[in-house]
Amino acid sequence: MAMNAQVRRHIAVALAKELARQYQYYIPAAASSRHVHLSQDVLEALFGKGYTLKTLRPLSQPDQVACEETVTILGPKGQIKGVRVLGPERPATQVEVSLTDTYRLGIEPVVRMSGDIEGTPGCTLIGPAGQATLPQGVIVAARHLHISPKEADIFGLKDKDIVAARKQGEREAVFGNILVRAGEAHALELHLDIDEANAAGIKNGDLLELIKRS
Repeated sequence: MAMNAQVRRHIAVALAKELARQYQYYIPAAASSRHVHLSQDVLEALFGKGYTLKTLRPLSQPDQVACEETVTILGPKGQIKGVRVLGPERPATQVEVSLTDTYRLGIEPVVRMSGDIEGTPGCTLIGPAGQATLPQGVIVAARHLHISPKEADIFGLKDKDIVAARKQGEREAVFGNILVRAGEAHALELHLDIDEANAAGIKNGDLLELIKRS
């Protein structure tokens, strides 16, 4: 019987913290699939006036949830249906896709950190009650490490540090330029996009060796 993903993550985090206390630094990784974050106005344009998102399941990061709702992303060359909405609502709508997705949609790939959408490409989102055309907001999420302040102390890291991570094994790979995002809104987990994770054969909960700059 396959291990529940949430249980697998809890085990990986506990093991990573215990190893860190022994000065062996490993971090649990997760592959981030395409998803959207909606502002209230776009939410209502897609699902109806006064609509409220419905929680499907909690996510690894504090107060973040996957929602029951899905939308269609429409680009100049194609569309992707059934894209999960994540909650809660945000001040600005953001669409996170992989490099492969941008080719399918016909959208220029722009790698950015979440929330940094100024000057990024737009798209059209389609929901059951309507659609919304976005002038910007489509990004390929830059790889980053979420970590709480207490966890950062254990790992000897601070917010905005740049680190790397090594995946060992048959498809060994090193991921550089990982931004550390430390704060109360974060919990220990390295986020890679689905293309990066698949290229190295990484499954959610796999531990990667943390490489800190000297």
